[in-house]
Amino acid sequence: MLRRHLLAGLALSLLAVLLPATCAQALPPEAQPGDLIFRRGTSLDSAVVLSVDGGEFSHVGMLLGAPGAWQVIHAVPSEVPGRDDGVVIDELAFFLDPARSQTHAVYHVQASPEQRAQAIEQALAARGLTFRLADPAGTYCTLLIWRAWLDAGLDLEVSFTPLTLPLMQGDYLLPGPLARSRHLRRGDPEQAQTR
Repeated sequence: MLRRHLLAGLALSLLAVLLPATCAQALPPEAQPGDLIFRRGTSLDSAVVLSVDGGEFSHVGMLLGAPGAWQVIHAVPSEVPGRDDGVVIDELAFFLDPARSQTHAVYHVQASPEQRAQAIEQALAARGLTFRLADPAGTYCTLLIWRAWLDAGLDLEVSFTPLTLPLMQGDYLLPGPLARSRHLRRGDPEQAQTR
């Protein structure tokens, strides 16, 4: 019994050491701040998005920082006890933790350095905005990203999907159409890891 607890403790310690390094390696070497990181989530909300969208991913954020210190800004229902739903910045390791992400991929945005800097600035300006799907005073993950790039002068030329679900009537930008934007290029598929 004691041996089993020691082995379990050793395994958890090793995982804690390796997880941040693994997440840092999970990005293509050409990843840049402003690029998009899509994930297939593990929550019930993710299952609903996948069902409605029919795509590969259920959530998206924007990369901030640099290799070894990547962060993600995204609009999300609270994933941390005591934190409100909204636009937040999380460490990459948290964003890609297997508790939240089954798989992921980075999409490079084909834009000028000036547009990239402006898109990041626009996303950061939305920090603290409430996560809301059907409320114009709030935002949601794909809308946050699309607006940040649009305000930076790059229309990602996406299509919104009309939905007639209970409590969700209107046109919504789903992850699939965003990922298919002609202005995005998927990173090295060998770098996208399944968890």
